[in-house]
Amino acid sequence: MKLPDDEALATAVLDTPIGRLRLAATDAGLATVLFPNQKDVSFPKREGSARARTHLDKAVKALEKYFEGKKKGFYDLTLAPSGTAFQLSVWRALSAIPFGETRSYAEIAREIGNPKGMRAVGLANGKNPIPIIVPCHRVIGADGSLTGFGGGLPTKKWLLEFEGLASPRLI
Repeated sequence: MKLPDDEALATAVLDTPIGRLRLAATDAGLATVLFPNQKDVSFPKREGSARARTHLDKAVKALEKYFEGKKKGFYDLTLAPSGTAFQLSVWRALSAIPFGETRSYAEIAREIGNPKGMRAVGLANGKNPIPIIVPCHRVIGADGSLTGFGGGLPTKKWLLEFEGLASPRLI
């Protein structure tokens, strides 16, 4: 994953129960959330523009409330993920998965009108630049098992259990 090449880019770090998250926003909105294990991404400290900083500050506060158990949705944030039209359609479908619920890759594929596109949905899910907020952790295998996750399967399991789901199976 690469950070947006944007003069307005603002960055921040947030310590959470799953480790230190790194966030980046542009004037258009929140663009990136990186997990602690994503160390291959250069992450400069940038103050950014006032507008980018506003988006970033709102996202940090929202994630703090989420990890305190006081927030179950992120509908009030302005998001600016960069991706293909197909990826954006998948990420919109992910954003509609309610707190404490899961969907399979097949369900997401059907929802976006591409019922045979489970693998493509999986690839788009894996490229989600704004995890947690765009809840890719809520997508599981059709058999209920946990499958790949950018933050690592233990983090996915933690997030799902935090949201009140029974202990999902790791594969």
